[in-house]
Amino acid sequence: MNTPDPHISDSERPVIRQLDDAAINRIAAGEVVERPASAVKELVENAIDAGATRIGIEIADGGKTLIRITDDGCGMSPEDLPLALSRHATSKIDGSDLLNIHTFGFRGEALPSLGAVGRLSITSRAVGHDAAMIKVAGGKMEAVRPAALRSGTVVELSDLFYATPARLKFMRTDRAESQAISDVIKRLAMAEPSIGFTLRDVSGGGQGRVTFRADPLSGDLFDALHGRLASVLGREFAENALKIDATRDGIRLYGYAALPTYSRGAAVAQFLFVNTRPVKDKMLQGALRGAYFDFLSRDRHPAAALFIDCDPEMVDVNVHPAKSEVRFRDPGIARGLIVSALRHALAEAGHRASTTVGSATLGAMTPEPAGMPPRVYQMDRPSIGARGASYATQRPADLPPSMGFSELAESYSGQLVEALGPTSDAGEATAPGVEHLPLGAARGQVHENYIIAQTADGMVIVDQHAAHERLVYEKLKNQMTENGVAAQALLIPEIVELSDNDSAKLLEVADELAKFGLGIEPFGGGAVAVRETPAILGEVNAEAMIKDILDELDDQGSSQLVQAKVEAILSRVACHGSIRSGRRMRGEEMNALLREMEATPHSGQCNHGRPTYVELKLADIERLFGRT
Repeated sequence: MNTPDPHISDSERPVIRQLDDAAINRIAAGEVVERPASAVKELVENAIDAGATRIGIEIADGGKTLIRITDDGCGMSPEDLPLALSRHATSKIDGSDLLNIHTFGFRGEALPSLGAVGRLSITSRAVGHDAAMIKVAGGKMEAVRPAALRSGTVVELSDLFYATPARLKFMRTDRAESQAISDVIKRLAMAEPSIGFTLRDVSGGGQGRVTFRADPLSGDLFDALHGRLASVLGREFAENALKIDATRDGIRLYGYAALPTYSRGAAVAQFLFVNTRPVKDKMLQGALRGAYFDFLSRDRHPAAALFIDCDPEMVDVNVHPAKSEVRFRDPGIARGLIVSALRHALAEAGHRASTTVGSATLGAMTPEPAGMPPRVYQMDRPSIGARGASYATQRPADLPPSMGFSELAESYSGQLVEALGPTSDAGEATAPGVEHLPLGAARGQVHENYIIAQTADGMVIVDQHAAHERLVYEKLKNQMTENGVAAQALLIPEIVELSDNDSAKLLEVADELAKFGLGIEPFGGGAVAVRETPAILGEVNAEAMIKDILDELDDQGSSQLVQAKVEAILSRVACHGSIRSGRRMRGEEMNALLREMEATPHSGQCNHGRPTYVELKLADIERLFGRT
């Protein structure tokens, strides 16, 4: 080939050179400090490791020109300051055990890396020592000198990447960088409810403006965490979140996960922590998705803030330059714990649905705009001709003209009026105390699809088809769990050629696949033989299914593909076997449906994650009519 090899220099033989410290620090900065948000993350984590209870963060121009971190932690002595700016110098580990790590930082790379690409100054005071300051710019360190500071540490980083101007070309807008910094602080604030955080934008000088504030919280772990999540993620998340607390084989999972009806259009509200360290781990995200896959369609994503606590030796946090990924010694335990704990919490939630559904409904009912002239209502009695024309347009077409509204009471779909005779069970609709049940007592049906029920403090509107579809679906799933999935043996097994790695990966989950009727076994080399497929799926393209399963295993570390396909069939069966829209229901049927919803887990959302009912509080309804 005439094309020169790009990996070989023009000289006869490449020469190995020892890089100087400045080049080494700039290379390390490229790994550790990707953007201003990365610098903020490293500095705030140092403050947390120093035992700070309040941390102030000030930025200017998206952190490009100024980042200042102020904390009330233990501080450093004048003798420690030069050492803090040396590579691989740290107070957090002694180097004897890299698995027993209890702090955010441990490599000793952040401060020297930041000093190599920007202008860094550190002012600190430890108990029993005088305050001192040290500066470094572009890797050149100045001498330590006295400073004025009461306690703690102030780290100021200005002109980030001035020593490597090429990196500045890859920075995004000030607004985008500020948003990234805010996201970092919010994640750390969720991990540490007992610490106060204040983020201030001082672009243009002066005091600037506070863009995020979270005061320190005390008390019970879950109370403090719930309060912090409410301030970071919003009140709506806190109101619709379920408490999670479970332990298995030395791993504890706790936190809050939102109801399926409080879902998002993207995975932007999923926050995962391992030993309080914020992580973005595909295995953990796949487990979270797997726990909700039966309740959400593929275009919806759950919201959760979950914390995993375990012995540091059970997880390796030193597998990513930014420490954003972790590796568990036994990932199956962590994954199984997440799935089982979340499904148990969702089952215990029963028929509960998100409060945001009712808020959205009320939001759609807006009063007349202020300042508009009041609407004039005609209160005069209509003429006989006008009244007759009105009756004629509202009378069902299949009824004779002689029938008036008094004769239509039993068939009119907008009312719940039963023929209350001695043998009728419809008295349950008005039985004392029924309104105090969670979904109340049925009072009517409108448009042959929506049940109106009265509760003790409001009303409930139920989508009869969606609700009954979920009830039937849950029954079918229970039957499948009890009886298993029937397998259909193939007359001629289908052979699927795979690589040795893919074959081994697939055979590891063969027992799990067999539970859902997919029988596979090795066939020599990398090939696998598909001998059985789920009977409920009918004719199956086995090779395509096998490859889709492998894709899920690569992406998420597990696969629910076969289970999802089987349950999709059950969902369609439930849809066809449920009460149809347009069917008129009697009072006892409506109340029976409400009582069954109260007793059935997951009945608050349909098979696609949409709500099956909307609850409106009486106080909100009265506010709509100006009665408060």
